[in-house]
Amino acid sequence: MKKRIGDFEFVRELGSGNYGTYWLARTPARLGVADEFCAVKVLTAQATGDAFQRMVNELKLFASARSPYLVRLLDAGHQDGTLFYAAEYHPNGSLADCAEKMQPADIVRAVADAARGAHTLHELGVAHRDIKPANVLVVQLGGESEPAPPPAAVLSDLGLAQRLSPGATVTGLGPIGTMAYMEPGVARGLPAGRASDIWGLAATLQRALTGTDPFPHLPTANLVMALRHLITMTPTVTIADPKVAEIVRRGLHADRDQRPATAAEFADALTEAVGR
Repeated sequence: MKKRIGDFEFVRELGSGNYGTYWLARTPARLGVADEFCAVKVLTAQATGDAFQRMVNELKLFASARSPYLVRLLDAGHQDGTLFYAAEYHPNGSLADCAEKMQPADIVRAVADAARGAHTLHELGVAHRDIKPANVLVVQLGGESEPAPPPAAVLSDLGLAQRLSPGATVTGLGPIGTMAYMEPGVARGLPAGRASDIWGLAATLQRALTGTDPFPHLPTANLVMALRHLITMTPTVTIADPKVAEIVRRGLHADRDQRPATAAEFADALTEAVGR
């Protein structure tokens, strides 16, 4: 296994995604961070000067949000043609790792907090573009503290984000997000934005609560057939709670205008459905 990159000493691999690998690493003293460990993402893309600058610009936008619902970024760099960045480490993992250990209401709260993080990005003119269970990091598995509970989850990994303005891409470091969570409008060539991220949030909640995706029979082995399936089929919602199911159906509506107008509205509806 890799031993280190820059002055980040790797402890173990945390997982791989579409366009990079996450490592648990020891936090260098120079960062002035109390946490012993951090998460380092090493990207598969080779670093040209332009690619590194795109990544830096993107991470600056993410960091400028200063939201409790977004993962805290610590550093970025490149070494021998390899791009990497570091973020705070959440030992509970993501909804992809621990949803089965969580109560349904806590899963809903986690996705609501991820939606609040997405809303902050949208207000900066940025679409996340890769919202899925693996990018919702769980801060607490359940329970609340008084007087103000911490976030249930934070949204991570802005690696596929782009500005909401059509054609103004922030990064080209990887392919469009995981197929199972791709909004049909994006599959048809529409720009990513608030509405497509709300779709991703709704799809994430369907998966985390039920273990099945909105398109459970998606033929992912064939790109053309998968895209045709996304565009022509109606998503399936199998959530038991009728209030939450209706919110998710609205988030997965084929007509973007029929979805919640903002991710904050989506979050508030979920919170109202299960209580904070």
